[in-house]
Amino acid sequence: MARKVLAMLAVVMFAAAGAYAQERVGGAGRVEIGAFPGGGMFFTKTSNGNEPAFGNYALGGSFTVNVNRFVGLEGEAGGTLGMHQKFTFNNTDYTNQRSPSTWMYQGNVVVNPGGGDRTFVPYATGGLGGLTLSRHRGAPDLGIAAYKNYLTGNLGGGLKYFAAPHVGFRGDYRFFIVRNNDTAPAFFGTETRYGHRVQGGLVFTY
Repeated sequence: MARKVLAMLAVVMFAAAGAYAQERVGGAGRVEIGAFPGGGMFFTKTSNGNEPAFGNYALGGSFTVNVNRFVGLEGEAGGTLGMHQKFTFNNTDYTNQRSPSTWMYQGNVVVNPGGGDRTFVPYATGGLGGLTLSRHRGAPDLGIAAYKNYLTGNLGGGLKYFAAPHVGFRGDYRFFIVRNNDTAPAFFGTETRYGHRVQGGLVFTY
């Protein structure tokens, strides 16, 4: 159900961008700074069912240098905050357990198919980075006693809307692949993990 909703949202955003394709008010600058105070990160259950699905609150920021109207290079940093939730792990039913928090960082290539100098700017993006699993808060209850690092890849896209010069809004979706780690704790990362991140925020251009 969640995937269908995300797919429908993407269709609506790109349709809106097409309808306003001729508008050139505002638009991206040479440099963009993004702030994402709200969002969610959802990890799916592993194929063998040993590592549970869970969701975290996501937040972060980005810095983008646009090489030209169509291509930009972006650096992202942020993370996810563990939330109290229900899941089953290691044959134990947790009813109000805080999930582990993470730090995330990646470098991406951003492609604006219709150019970035418009009011509505749809984009596609992908890149590589890392994820660090935190050992704090509820993590020790899940057998996570040390920080653990993972290689990640991401692919996604979104829409920027520039309501005025130098200020805009941005909605972003990413599909993440987290590579497994041989020394990972049983709760996360012994197998390849998959995650979906949805964020909304502001973008400032210069």
